[in-house]
Amino acid sequence: MRWSGAVLAGGLSKRFTQDKARYIFQGQPLMAWVLSGLTGATERFIIANRPYPEFAVPVYGDLHPGGDAMSGLHSALAHAQQEWVAIAGCDQPFLSADYWLFLLQQAQPGLEAVVACGQGFIEPLGGLYSKTLEPLVLEHLRSGNLRMQGLLEEASILCLPMDDLRQRFGPDLFVNANTPGELQPPR
Repeated sequence: MRWSGAVLAGGLSKRFTQDKARYIFQGQPLMAWVLSGLTGATERFIIANRPYPEFAVPVYGDLHPGGDAMSGLHSALAHAQQEWVAIAGCDQPFLSADYWLFLLQQAQPGLEAVVACGQGFIEPLGGLYSKTLEPLVLEHLRSGNLRMQGLLEEASILCLPMDDLRQRFGPDLFVNANTPGELQPPR
């Protein structure tokens, strides 16, 4: 199956105190780790409102700025050339190529997203999204309803148990660092 890979890097990194995407973790920028996990994608690109020429992939800005992750998701779905789009945050270095392939194997006609869920929470990043979800994302943006949880509660999704995914792909799978201290070598 052909698929697109998008990395959301539009945040201000206020708590991180520097650009997360360029933060050096185990010898390379966080963005490089995330892009490496997406190597199986037919196309890879970054959604950000600033340039990242050092990563040698296209960078697209938000089409509807000010909507946080919802804006990034919309821009990714709008720019993607493939039906399924892997969406990762630039601070998620442990999402491996095997993880994305596993999610793709779960994708089925009629689904709009394949995401991790656990303890009443849907993890929006590190998920696989169908371009068919774009109209609902746009509706949420236009109405100011920017909660990704709310979007996913309305969509046709497959929830994969977060604990099962961590057991299969490692306990750090869903680490998304808000400070440099939250990043540790994988366990």
